[in-house]
Amino acid sequence: MTPSRVAGKKWPLLALVIAAIVALILVIWQLQTSPQTSDASVYADTIDVVPEVSGRIVELPVQDNQRVKKGALLMRIDPRPYQAMLDDAQSRLDALDAQIMLTGRTISAQQYNARSVAAAVARAEALVKQTTSTRQRLEPLVPQGFAAQEELDQARTAEKAARAELAATQLQASQAAAAVTGTDAMVAQRAGALAQVALAKLHLEYTEVRAPFNGIVVGLKTTTGQYASALKPVFTLVDDDNWYVVANFRETDLDNIRPGVPARLTVMTDHSRSFDGVVRSVGAGVLGGDGASLPGGMPFIQKSINWVHVSQRFPVKIAVSKPDPELFRVGASASAVLLPESGAKKGQ
Repeated sequence: MTPSRVAGKKWPLLALVIAAIVALILVIWQLQTSPQTSDASVYADTIDVVPEVSGRIVELPVQDNQRVKKGALLMRIDPRPYQAMLDDAQSRLDALDAQIMLTGRTISAQQYNARSVAAAVARAEALVKQTTSTRQRLEPLVPQGFAAQEELDQARTAEKAARAELAATQLQASQAAAAVTGTDAMVAQRAGALAQVALAKLHLEYTEVRAPFNGIVVGLKTTTGQYASALKPVFTLVDDDNWYVVANFRETDLDNIRPGVPARLTVMTDHSRSFDGVVRSVGAGVLGGDGASLPGGMPFIQKSINWVHVSQRFPVKIAVSKPDPELFRVGASASAVLLPESGAKKGQ
């Protein structure tokens, strides 16, 4: 075999090796620029629907897994006890208002009497002043014979009578002033009565439980006639306006993952369809070891191999742009591929 034939046979092999290397480089580049994972699930925010007042459920116009609009009636608690409480509080307020009005009239009469007695005191003071002046004028005239002793005695008697009348009138004035009452205490009571009316109205409003957002009823296991306790969940409401995919990416992929990165999402319900998404947040921590997530605690992501050190995975929350309500269910399996930001900017 000539050297030229040997070289001719090596070229295809060399081209195959080069193609494999190029393909490997492309795969590595793809993994670095567009990390992907099938360890993902569909997520949506949920709330526990709980009545804020206790009572018998008299109306429950929803069914399990039913979609409801924001503001729709979810349940109605028997309003009759709370209507009675409101009527009682309102009647107490009305009675207090009537008492304040009558007391105001009494106060007006008392104030008029006090002013009348004050005028009498002024007249008595003027009379005392007059009789005192007369007595003082006659006293130097009697020794000189210009006035009779009888006139002086009459003047002194008149002065004593005027002073006695003044003292009696002043006593009446003090009593009249003390009799004038006020409504401050009843006004303070009225503020408390108003608060009771407002609270009773609020409790009556709480007998109707309405949807705070467009949602899906989940976990409904009761019907009308059931007694509902305040702050005890009756069912769960899933937020139907905002759907997410929580994808668990290896920590080695987190360098290029940040809020705003676009993503392409698929759900196991229908792999033939894909949905656009945007990274909303990247998990700041997970629970280490073999623990389990606690309510309100950090998420726990199980490592797949225990006898080999593998990369930890962190949850990445991806908001779905236009979810299909027929395909997206909380907890459904999903896949996520993150797209290069430059490509997304070019597309924009």
